[in-house]
Amino acid sequence: MTNKTHIVEDLQHAAHDAADRAHYVNQWVMHHVTDSGEWHTPLWSLHLPPWMSNNAVMLIVACLLLVVSFGAFYRYQKGKAPRGWTNALEVLVLFVRNEISIAYLGEKDGRKMAPLFLTFFFFILTCNLMGLCPLFSTATGNINVTFGLASVTFFFMVFGAMYVNGPIKFFKAFAPEGVPWPILIILMPIEMIGLVIKCVALTIRLFANMLAGHIVVFSLVGLLVTFGYWALPALGMALAINLLEVFIAFLQAYVFTVLSAMFIGEMYHPAH
Repeated sequence: MTNKTHIVEDLQHAAHDAADRAHYVNQWVMHHVTDSGEWHTPLWSLHLPPWMSNNAVMLIVACLLLVVSFGAFYRYQKGKAPRGWTNALEVLVLFVRNEISIAYLGEKDGRKMAPLFLTFFFFILTCNLMGLCPLFSTATGNINVTFGLASVTFFFMVFGAMYVNGPIKFFKAFAPEGVPWPILIILMPIEMIGLVIKCVALTIRLFANMLAGHIVVFSLVGLLVTFGYWALPALGMALAINLLEVFIAFLQAYVFTVLSAMFIGEMYHPAH
């Protein structure tokens, strides 16, 4: 009877210990994927002012990195083929301009709108890649950031289309020709709500993909704390997923840019 009592007590202690470890891991994961007023890295811990958050710092750093990349390291020499970093940037610039902006908005509007889509692509890509570095966090894993980006797309879908086509043609785009007016009463509000839904989809898609990837990686690493050496295979899985995150960083920047170009192009050229 005494042995059984000791066994039960040991099991209870083990269960409590596992629960404490799981709670610690949960707090650790949430600490790394949510915004805060501190910038924690393996090298320093910086308390930020009340008006500044960690993700806001990441946005500023991302902007500075882009300015340095295109302003300091980009070297264009007339009559000579670009090399090195300049060549890598130019390949991406031409791809976004030709295969996204011009492809979805046409030659004229595509060239005018290319700076917007290039900004989308490189800014989102920089924020995504920064999240893979221990010194930084993923600003695009914050729904406020992705909402701000999607709001820019919404602005061009509405006010940009009004500027290009005029207010009358803008609203006519919600009323296809040949549709009976009783159906238009239902169809037009649905089409207008669709504008908002498209921007919500942009917001959630980027936010959810970047947040979910980091939660999976940190959770797999947290298994080592919960189960000890028995969870060593999870460390290999975490490394594999972290490498996959590099591809996802490029993919999500591409998807957001393509969808924005598609949505804006539909409003600029509703007849197509």
